Amino acid sequence: MTTSIYARRRQDLMQLMVEGAAVIPTAALSRRNGDIDHPYRPDSDFYYLTHFPEPEAVAILIPNRKEGEFLLFCRSSDPEKEKWDGPRIGLTRALDHFGADQAFPIDELEDRLPQLLENQKKVHCFLGRYPDFDARLISAINQVKGKIRSGTGAPSGLADLGYLVHELRLFKQPAEVKLMRKAAKISAEAHLRAIKTCKPGMTEYQLQAEVEYVFRNRGGLPSSYPPIVAGGANACTLHYIDNKDTLRDGELVLIDAGAEVDCYASDITRTFPVNGYFSPAQRQLYDLVLAAHKAAVKAIKPGNHWNDPHVAATRVLAAGLIDLGLIDSPLEIALEEEHYRRFYMHRTGHWLGMDVHDVGNYKVDGQWRVLEPGMVMTVEPGLYIPDEDDIEPCYRGIGIRIEDDLLVTARGSEILSKGVPRKADAIEALMASG
Repeated sequence: MTTSIYARRRQDLMQLMVEGAAVIPTAALSRRNGDIDHPYRPDSDFYYLTHFPEPEAVAILIPNRKEGEFLLFCRSSDPEKEKWDGPRIGLTRALDHFGADQAFPIDELEDRLPQLLENQKKVHCFLGRYPDFDARLISAINQVKGKIRSGTGAPSGLADLGYLVHELRLFKQPAEVKLMRKAAKISAEAHLRAIKTCKPGMTEYQLQAEVEYVFRNRGGLPSSYPPIVAGGANACTLHYIDNKDTLRDGELVLIDAGAEVDCYASDITRTFPVNGYFSPAQRQLYDLVLAAHKAAVKAIKPGNHWNDPHVAATRVLAAGLIDLGLIDSPLEIALEEEHYRRFYMHRTGHWLGMDVHDVGNYKVDGQWRVLEPGMVMTVEPGLYIPDEDDIEPCYRGIGIRIEDDLLVTARGSEILSKGVPRKADAIEALMASG
């Protein structure tokens, strides 16, 4: 995306702020062990406003400041350290390539921040996200307050920046949708490779390697989240990430994995038979989840509420569970008393964007949010049948989820992750072709 896109975002945010200054740090490096850090990823809100990818950086926005509204504190060039860790962006490129009006060494933040907050009525920030930085910010504000007797104005309070930024992030612009389409396309390729490669005797981690091979081969992309590769009853653990067991003949395997492109996530789940063929009981449950998926997708369109896809999916699932004898109650009672939650305990989707569980309120003034064009969400109904004595043996230990990424459009919705088959017959045919 171009620098003008990020400049527009900053202007939109400053218009919403009305007054005061915004102080926005990026994420810190995270120590893995010893002297080794985890691979770095910038804070999503910081990156959304700056596109600046390095750690040890702070953006400051001050509307109508004569010397410039966008200040960026970052690491200076350091040839000696760059021999070990690679080139840094430095101050000059922060100005030329990232649109900062002024750039300063991050080491000068402590001295300059109090001056920048003088005569600002409030400070907009993400208080509580990074406690160590909070202490530095509060110290700077207290220094300004110490000058009140000399006539210097001090911020009268802190304002949460989260709601303003997250409302902007909720609605994806065309450039963002383009990145999310790319992420979904690559993720679809990865799922296709896994489905075609799978066979009894493989391990879950070998199937994970097939997925991540595509991510790396298609641009060195990271995963949006730790991949889930869950064979058999492991699929009944919603966030199973051990991925170490052997895939057995006659069982299903659930893969929940997505690539990240320029910090934009994808999130796809498919469930398929390890040996290439659904058993009758597996197909019954699978087709029920697929019917719930279709009902949820149909409910995604402008003017409907966020909760409508979930209502549609749970109605289909509850009715099907009654037909299969897994719920013993009339449909309306099963829905009202949520009897389906024994087998389906999560929501049917979430917002998707820079975070896999993206920002944005699901309710406004106590009411479910109305869907609007530009919103991106997942649809992911599932069934997770426990291995318990009162359940018919053929259904026990089966976990199924079908998940896709959808963009709300002016006329309805677009499935961004449409490249992976969902119908049982199509999955069996794909596995046979592999």
